[in-house]
Amino acid sequence: MEGLNNIRPASVQKLLEACKSIKVKRLFLYMADKANHDWVRYLNLDNVDLGSGKRSIVADGVYVAKYQITVPKALESMA
Repeated sequence: MEGLNNIRPASVQKLLEACKSIKVKRLFLYMADKANHDWVRYLNLDNVDLGSGKRSIVADGVYVAKYQITVPKALESMA
């Protein structure tokens, strides 16, 4: 994720729109935010189906309200 600094937002937009997995899209966006990528702000999430309701990557983790996803505690505590 950290190596995606120079990816074009239009490329990411197309990939997110084509992706069928709600969990993958939410986790990708969470990780991009966590890595502080500038291109995230150029994405139009209105065109990306993020589903509805909560999703969980692990059973006993930390809930991230922005993406309605539960991630491992170790991932959330990373800087």
